[in-house]
Amino acid sequence: MRSIPVEPSNERAAIGKRLRAARLAQRITLEEASEATGLSKGFISRVERDLTSISVASLVSYCEVLSLPIGSLFESTETHLVRAGSGPHINLGGTGADERLLSPRTESRVQMVRSVYRPGGDGGPELYTLNSEIEIVHILTGSIALRFSDREVELEAGDTLTFNANEPHSWHAHEVTGAEVLWVIAPSAWSGTS
Repeated sequence: MRSIPVEPSNERAAIGKRLRAARLAQRITLEEASEATGLSKGFISRVERDLTSISVASLVSYCEVLSLPIGSLFESTETHLVRAGSGPHINLGGTGADERLLSPRTESRVQMVRSVYRPGGDGGPELYTLNSEIEIVHILTGSIALRFSDREVELEAGDTLTFNANEPHSWHAHEVTGAEVLWVIAPSAWSGTS
């Protein structure tokens, strides 16, 4: 087997921002981190600003304090881009709707759907629920009525409503304007939808 030469990069791994974000997310002060690791506050601050290098032993110690897997500091950030108009079409039911999935099909934590409703379009006569915890609907243009078993909520451009996805509901687009809507569902109700 022939070896493939690997040329080292002269760029230093910028791990400081990830360390700082992990510390702040856990509400650990520089002083607390210093006490737990034996490193000075100034040194930790310089490491978090990528102004100085940290030894492997000190990094392991700091990561243990933060309960942060050391390998996660070197992982590249995963991104998924969906260009305007290029999200896959999905059909969530109802009539008069052009719906596109904006989040990756494989994303299980959250789902984002952009729906364009023709005037008078609706989610059907029956109320439905989603196999999820929470839904957020944001109206970009036009207006819709969101119907629940005990009430109806009128939403206009700029309005955002958050509700339990297990609560039976449906929607109806305005008879004249229709609507363009963003739906956010968490966790994803349709992972792998085709």
